[in-house]
Amino acid sequence: MSQHNHLQERKRSGVTWIGDIPIHWQIARIKAISTLRNARQTELPTGALYIGLEDVESGSGFYRPTAGSSRKSDDSTVSIFRDRDVLYGKLRPYLKKAIVAQGEGACSTEFLVLDVESKGLVKPEWLHGWLLTHDVTQHIDAGCDGAKMPRASWEHVSSIHIPVPPPEEQAEILESLDVKTSRIDTLIAKKTRFIELLKEKRQAFITKAVTKGLDDSVQMRDSGEEWIGAIPKHWSSVKFNFVARVTEGLVDPRDPPYRDMVLVAPNHVESGTGRLLAQETAAEQNAESGKYTCKQGAVIYSKIRPALAKVVIAPCDCLCSADMYPMNCSEMATPEWLFYLMLSAPFTAWAVLESDRVAMPKINRESLSGLRVFVPPLEEQRSIVDYVNAKLARIDRLILKTERSIELLTEHRAALITAAVTGKIDVREAA
Repeated sequence: MSQHNHLQERKRSGVTWIGDIPIHWQIARIKAISTLRNARQTELPTGALYIGLEDVESGSGFYRPTAGSSRKSDDSTVSIFRDRDVLYGKLRPYLKKAIVAQGEGACSTEFLVLDVESKGLVKPEWLHGWLLTHDVTQHIDAGCDGAKMPRASWEHVSSIHIPVPPPEEQAEILESLDVKTSRIDTLIAKKTRFIELLKEKRQAFITKAVTKGLDDSVQMRDSGEEWIGAIPKHWSSVKFNFVARVTEGLVDPRDPPYRDMVLVAPNHVESGTGRLLAQETAAEQNAESGKYTCKQGAVIYSKIRPALAKVVIAPCDCLCSADMYPMNCSEMATPEWLFYLMLSAPFTAWAVLESDRVAMPKINRESLSGLRVFVPPLEEQRSIVDYVNAKLARIDRLILKTERSIELLTEHRAALITAAVTGKIDVREAA
């Protein structure tokens, strides 16, 4: 028999979506267990901690600081928080961005800063876990203002109900919950690292195949180009514009037939894989500025932020953003081989170095056209493409399987927290 079997006795919470709670728990509104800090200022001490929305991991509440300050400018207004305040992201609350502050500092005004400890009714971690549950997120999201940029108001958030166990029990539940979620987090971290290693392996297969070929016994020679190193002796050395030419001439995407054509932009292409994430017409994207036309099978390369390695083969006759180069291959190269070449690590490294010479990371047409590349015979190109396709298919299946496993673990973590903070399970029980 459980030492915590009192949790089997339940009562109605009075809140339909919460349901029953342990008989000795209470129900309160968030405004009863916390107060909103409204302290704001523009001047911050040198080195003061600043937290932006982008520094908080969606769903988990982990602090993941991004590179550099996320503060818009030195004179922008920020909210002030104290140690153990709960910061809740009111912009797009469906992203589930909340964190318990560790120390004092400043944050984006897109956070609601909640002082929990001064009330003394719940621990900050209890409110934090509650705010990240699916049901609470749905209720907050439903009460937001704004369609494109939904924001939650303190008035609405503060009216949300929260179950409140006795302080000692609350602390015990949080301690046990921390142990169980830490185990899950460790598993997720291991699987995430495994995916990173698979992606590195994926990249290595591509790079070796398109820069060294498939035959390890073939005679090599120095390419004379730092970006690629040694290459098979029989490969041809030509400038990029002999392999592929960039399409010129912009069209108005508002005019027929262009408005009904698929429009590919950098945000539609997955970084490093060349996978097309979405297909939307120019009309669906409300496109107005000039776009390039692309024939099916053309190679499309994002010239901005080349470190992201965004390359895709046009799935149909379509348009592409002016931030991308649509390229038609000559008789020297197949589109698939060129696609993998431009995805390779050496090509990306060259592109990054070349783009660093200008203020905005961008590859200009002249630099690309003048780049010396090394091209295998067509038959060898096809063999390389077949080999890479087969290798990547196996890796991608494993990545998808692992990603699904992470999704299930994440769902289990969220369900565990929800069940614990509503008293539907007793996480203090031995595993």
